[in-house]
Amino acid sequence: MRKIVVFTIILASIAVIALASRHEETNAVVLPVKVSKEEMAGKIFDRPEMVEMERYGTATQDVMTLLSSDKKFASGVYKAGKHRAEWTVEDGYGVDEFLYMLDGTMTLTSVDGSVQEFGPGDAVTIPMEWAGVEESDGYTQLWVIYSVDGSGLE
Repeated sequence: MRKIVVFTIILASIAVIALASRHEETNAVVLPVKVSKEEMAGKIFDRPEMVEMERYGTATQDVMTLLSSDKKFASGVYKAGKHRAEWTVEDGYGVDEFLYMLDGTMTLTSVDGSVQEFGPGDAVTIPMEWAGVEESDGYTQLWVIYSVDGSGLE
């Protein structure tokens, strides 16, 4: 009988510790994410979480500043060199994305042939169903993405 009582006390202690740690996790302070003027001017790419990769035939740098807890919403700053990228009607763009151009230019040509050009200070929201071609000699942009299933936020 004594072993059962001791075992019950141990299990109860483990449960209390587990609940306390879960309580601490859910009561954690969540802070807004700030990107300073200096970072927006390029210093953000000095952050240790900056990811370099080749995409669309050019070197890119990307810093994700926020990934929501449900992993469907994210924001960051992205830099790309000269490139051309194409999205088909069958696949579409894949995510809903807001872009604010910090530097450089970008041309979007939709499948109907309409052309839109964007430069520093311009913004564009691209719906996930959009299809067309993106061309640029290089740019830096602030991005915000919503993805229904979380894809495209890698």
